[in-house]
Amino acid sequence: MKFSRQLAVSSLAVIVLAACSSDPNTRREAKDDFNYLEAPELRSWQLAEDATPQFYPNYEIPEGDFKGGIGREVDIRPPQQVLELIPGARVERQGSEVTLWLLKQDEMDKVWATVQKMLTEINVKALEETDDRIETDWVTWVSEDEDVEIGSRYEITRFEANRRFGFKMVLIDWREANAVKPVTRTNEERYNTLMTNLVTARYDRDLREEAALKAQQLVKSIPISMGTDRSGLPVIIARTPYNVMWQEVPELLPRMGFTIDSRNQSQGTAKAKYASPDDEFWNDVGLKPIDLEPGEYTFLFGDLGNRTSINVTDKDGKPVNESLLRSLEPLISTVIKQGKESQ
Repeated sequence: MKFSRQLAVSSLAVIVLAACSSDPNTRREAKDDFNYLEAPELRSWQLAEDATPQFYPNYEIPEGDFKGGIGREVDIRPPQQVLELIPGARVERQGSEVTLWLLKQDEMDKVWATVQKMLTEINVKALEETDDRIETDWVTWVSEDEDVEIGSRYEITRFEANRRFGFKMVLIDWREANAVKPVTRTNEERYNTLMTNLVTARYDRDLREEAALKAQQLVKSIPISMGTDRSGLPVIIARTPYNVMWQEVPELLPRMGFTIDSRNQSQGTAKAKYASPDDEFWNDVGLKPIDLEPGEYTFLFGDLGNRTSINVTDKDGKPVNESLLRSLEPLISTVIKQGKESQ
């Protein structure tokens, strides 16, 4: 985003495939020549008088009054896809218009609130606004595959039909380099989708922030105890889901005296180096120093549904003994509690 109401298309949560050339035209046009435009017109096939015509329908050219660009007017950029980031929403296209269908009124209310918030954030005014309709001022797009600065205005509506709740984005005005012009079908479809994706991406961001906040609240009261894994081996059990516990790892381990070298959420591993904290730390947590030699260790986090298992291996990949795990149990519990109380 370069100025208020200017949006860099590449900054969206949208993947735009483009050629390597810096020339915007080459991103939109085919690389080959356009000699086919000079091809002679088709002529009817002339058969001998006694010949019986036999035609295969596979290669039959359809008849009709078809309109569209040819040659350099053809835009070869891949079509934009609506990002399906709103849980339960179904995307429907009618021509170049984009409609999202939701099943619940409260979900639509959240989407509508997201639209209003997003327009405020990108500094786009609502020229007209009711409870169910917004007509926007100009939204300015800056894109590497456009020759000039693009502007578009939108009508955004919400409505109910057949026990479903619809949200529709319609491009109503178009300009290029500040000159209002008719919009092509390709651009209308493209920039309807881009604007819709601004909404879905903002909605997804709000969901993630809400989930992170809930996770922080859950972490404040995580019970930590000793237990066994599915193989019967001793492990530390954190009574919270894996994704909640994983979010604590970047802060939890350093507060225990570990320096994290690498983390892998899909594998549930965190490799770290240990250096015993000073006496002041142990006095603060009210615990005796753990009997752990300085060195490299790997924390293993396992997903047990509504619980998370925690184990530790040394640099050789061997599990630390049970007595050490038992000394880590109260340390983890205390450090989590102190960290949350200080926030």
